[in-house]
Amino acid sequence: MSEAQLQTNAAGHLSIGGYDAVTLATEFQTPLVVYDVAKIRQQIRDFKQVFNEENINYAVSYASKAFATIAMYQVVAQEGAHIDVVSGGELYTAMQADFPMADVSFHGNNKAYAELEMAVDAQVGAIIVDNFDELAMLTTILAAKDTRVNVMLRLTPGISAHTHEYDQTGQTDSKFGFDIESGQARQALDFVLANDRFQMRGIHAHIGSQIFEVTGFVAAAEKLVATIVEWRDAIGYEPEVINVGGGFGIRYTTDDDPIPASDFVKAIIQAVKQATATNHLAMPAIWIEPGRSIVGEAGYSLYTVGTRKVVPDLLPYINVDGGMGDNIRPALYQAKYEAILANNPQAPTTRKVRISGKYCESGDILVYEQDMPAVQTGDIIALLATGAYGYSMASNYNRNPRPAVVFIENGAAKVVVERETYADLVRLDRSYL
Repeated sequence: MSEAQLQTNAAGHLSIGGYDAVTLATEFQTPLVVYDVAKIRQQIRDFKQVFNEENINYAVSYASKAFATIAMYQVVAQEGAHIDVVSGGELYTAMQADFPMADVSFHGNNKAYAELEMAVDAQVGAIIVDNFDELAMLTTILAAKDTRVNVMLRLTPGISAHTHEYDQTGQTDSKFGFDIESGQARQALDFVLANDRFQMRGIHAHIGSQIFEVTGFVAAAEKLVATIVEWRDAIGYEPEVINVGGGFGIRYTTDDDPIPASDFVKAIIQAVKQATATNHLAMPAIWIEPGRSIVGEAGYSLYTVGTRKVVPDLLPYINVDGGMGDNIRPALYQAKYEAILANNPQAPTTRKVRISGKYCESGDILVYEQDMPAVQTGDIIALLATGAYGYSMASNYNRNPRPAVVFIENGAAKVVVERETYADLVRLDRSYL
């Protein structure tokens, strides 16, 4: 684990943003999701610094599906970044946070008619159009409302990220976007340019998630520029914006060796600069959409150890009071995390264990195998780098309430999402009798 993740205090406990993790568990109960807000702010600033040093127009747009709450949107707004949303629910949350709608992009491969109406009424900064059916719905909506909207076209560049197949989105056989090679992208462009209710801003591509190499991003940037060259030569169109998406990898365990996220941005900028200069194109604005790389390593999940199961010649099971209901990623696609004993992170390890959750599924394993110190009932275990796609994918499986979320900043802890109660679980139920 990185030193940035593992900081201890005078009591020998894990410290999160200067706050004792054991005290957090006592004050707010477990399971508990905790964010070090300073880390979130610093990562946004690091991205922005690279663009500022390169002196080009840009937008850092937080991919909020990684973690979408009112408080998170407020922090992003304070840092002067954009957001992208992928549902009416995320858009509504951003509206409740008073997020500037001009800095919102609306994504999604199956936006409902009502969601598109909502986005048009809210005057979002851009709708990232994904398919021809969506263009047809927007045409009807814009005519009925006698208004205009900024759009960008999501393209599939035929480039796959070297990650789990569920994390790959840029290949030709994908549910997302207009395919370049088949000519769909050009057809979509012609459709948009023919209707003056559409204000065509640019093109977008996203090749996947948790990517550790710059090669795919460079290839995607070059493919997008090559597409622009074809469009310019054919019809004289050049976009204002190239949006290269996100997917920059982070460190989950000691086996991960990601490059700094800012290095991805530098490589993308250089690729676009070189390709546009070679082809005598105007330099477009470059937008990126980091999500995991902004919140992932800023997040921690705290659990209390309950029962244990020890069988000779097998890994012991250390059972905690959370699991797949607050972090389904290990069960969904074998995502790996690292755990530490929050009440004594420096304790010597004694044996390999398996950390399992409380849910009634054999696949409810948070950590499949890891060296740990001797662990006792009542100890506090912290899972590191759980800030992305943990709480946002949480469920009430087995009728368990979802955890609280706490932000730590400047030595103060604040609940930004209340812990659900049993009453919350039945709030929408209706009696059949």
